[in-house]
Amino acid sequence: MVRHVSYWKWAYPSSPPPWDIGRPQPAIVGLVRSGEIKPGRVLDVGCGTGNNAILLEKSGFTIVGIDIVPKAIQIARTRAIEQNTKVDFLVGSALELDLHSRKKEFDTVIDSGFFHTLSDKKRTVFAGQINRVLRKGGNYFMLCFSDKERSDWGPRRVSKNEINQTFSPMFRINYIRETRFGSRLNDKGAKAYITSAKVS
Repeated sequence: MVRHVSYWKWAYPSSPPPWDIGRPQPAIVGLVRSGEIKPGRVLDVGCGTGNNAILLEKSGFTIVGIDIVPKAIQIARTRAIEQNTKVDFLVGSALELDLHSRKKEFDTVIDSGFFHTLSDKKRTVFAGQINRVLRKGGNYFMLCFSDKERSDWGPRRVSKNEINQTFSPMFRINYIRETRFGSRLNDKGAKAYITSAKVS
């Protein structure tokens, strides 16, 4: 296993972690409303407690959500049942998607807050795994903290250059736009980037 579950156990105590705002991330909602996420099969990597995945299922997509933390997946499955949705939630690592899915299985991959947790070395592994599971012409959407966020809380900040360096060898970058990442620690959210990329 590339990262042990115990690393993330602190993130799911009795109260929700900072990034679990109890609803889908506004930037992901925007992608759905704009129609940027095309009909088809979608993978939510690092899905946490399932808010984004459930939104997508309600919007007519076929969804698989994967997260390394069993407690997060347990909560996600409960939420899906309570909201009468059918999402395939799996316990597993987003760095080992080859163990959980077929090659070229998905039309779209969304990543809301996973990429900015990775070391430089693991970023390359992750990009390769995303490329493996996306069909030709498939899209990857990523929401991460940006280097313009100056607060002293939250995960590692990411620059546009880092995003380009990681994904441009295997993807065509459509855009990297400024947005906000919702958080329980900041009513306005943190400064972030939303990236759209297509398998080249």
